[in-house]
Amino acid sequence: EGKYYYPTISGVGRSINFYPIYPETPEDSVVTIAYGLGKYIVDGAQALRFCPKYPKKTLQLSTPEITLRDTQKYIYALDLNPERFIPSTDDGVNLAKLTIREVEKHSGFKHVASTFDYQNNIVRDGLQEDGKKLITFSNILLYNTFPLAEIIQHLMQISQKEMGNPVEIEFAVNLDVEKNEPAHFYFLQVRPIVENKEIVHVDIEKINKEETIIMSHSALGNGLIDNLYDVVFVKPKSFNPAKNMEIARELEKINEKFIRENKNYILIGPGRWGSSDPWLGIPVKWAQISAARLIIESGLENYRIDPSQGTHFFQNLTSFRVGYLTINPYINDGYYDVDFLMQEESKFEDEYIKHVCFQKPCITMIDGKTNTGIVFKPKT
Repeated sequence: EGKYYYPTISGVGRSINFYPIYPETPEDSVVTIAYGLGKYIVDGAQALRFCPKYPKKTLQLSTPEITLRDTQKYIYALDLNPERFIPSTDDGVNLAKLTIREVEKHSGFKHVASTFDYQNNIVRDGLQEDGKKLITFSNILLYNTFPLAEIIQHLMQISQKEMGNPVEIEFAVNLDVEKNEPAHFYFLQVRPIVENKEIVHVDIEKINKEETIIMSHSALGNGLIDNLYDVVFVKPKSFNPAKNMEIARELEKINEKFIRENKNYILIGPGRWGSSDPWLGIPVKWAQISAARLIIESGLENYRIDPSQGTHFFQNLTSFRVGYLTINPYINDGYYDVDFLMQEESKFEDEYIKHVCFQKPCITMIDGKTNTGIVFKPKT
């Protein structure tokens, strides 16, 4: 586009998804896409994540508030100005970082754009005259103006079958073509996701419940975590939803200590973490629990709230690869040995919260293929 070059879509697809949201399953795969060059995705910025089997069901586009907060804010493009060219082995040197306002007049922008209507507080698909321009890819995901989801599903099925392993692919799309010219899909790379510490297999039937603190059949994430010595939990017996705002502030103070010490912890509490309604769960913002490496939602006997599956923090969970387990032991859905934690010596304790620090780690295993999660008691 004039002084800059970039594709309409850059993307990465994985044939296994360790953070599926119902009705997705791990085998339904997951794709992350961005407008402009793929450096935006590689850098871990807020790209759009969707399941190609359910392209119309995208969490980041579910409400106007989430769309405004969790969609792409800038793009990377190759700067074509020869006077600014710098010979270098660093592939980022000659890239320009452009704001949405700088690219909204580019001809390719119409393929990926929506407009936020301030007066009616809704996001309208496509480019409208008035309102804030957003990168949503809604023309492609909702109206299938380009069969992106179909192409990716097909490629990943073939690649996984031929490699005999889950795969990761990289691709780019150019929709900014002359009239009556076909759009271009570029299949750039495919590589196997190799079995390693990241992929664990949990057979819950073979595990002795007495050796565990938590057992969950609804786990997001994947892999083995072997460096968590601390458990911070909301005490079930003294829990009072009327005090949830107070509990959130106290958890923030505890979290700040972990950040200062550069440590992580396991966080357990009732209801929906991050709910904006304090009666449905503890209304923490991500910054207040950001050092948690494993977050657990636990139902209580008189506080049975539908689980959130981490939707309030989904971008953070997937970006930082945080495990998220849901249990409801009062209806025999999972297991929680709270008595074990209550009898341990506390590092901090008040009326509602207890922090326990063990000498040995609480080994955590999450099997992303079966959505099973186990937190073991520390070995004595």
